[in-house]
Formats: sequence, C-alpha cells, structure tokens
Amino acid sequence: MRPKKFPQNPAHPERTCWGCDRYCAANAMLCGNGSERSQHPAELFGPDWAQWEPPSEGEHAEASDTPPPQT
Repeated sequence: MRPKKFPQNPAHPERTCWGCDRYCAANAMLCGNGSERSQHPAELFGPDWAQWEPPSEGEHAEASDTPPPQT
C-alpha cells in the first residue's frame, strides 16, 4: 500500500490532523496521537514552507564569525 500524497498547501489545514498517514478529521482522530491534532507545516511556517532551505555551512560560519552588535 502506498502512503497518501502529502498536500503542499491544503485549502483548510485546520480541519485535519497531520500527525500520521491517516489524515483524520480534527474532531475524529483515530490513532490516539496525543490529545491535539498535529498542524500542517503551512500553518506553522507559512505557504512557502516547502521551498525553505537551511543555510549552507559557509553561510553559517560567516554569521558566527561576526561579533554581535554593541548596544
């Protein structure tokens, strides 16, 4: 059995629990995955969540070499 395709930006993500492959309705969760539904990444990080990439190691090293601003 193939897992369900994960939607990038569903129309109403608040209606579904995204915690497992069942995608249960928020008011009828079957798996017992906690007492609250798991939010869709678009709810947490915005509609462009799938395009986000972590900074490269070079960018991270450059940022850590810079001292914090003095206040």
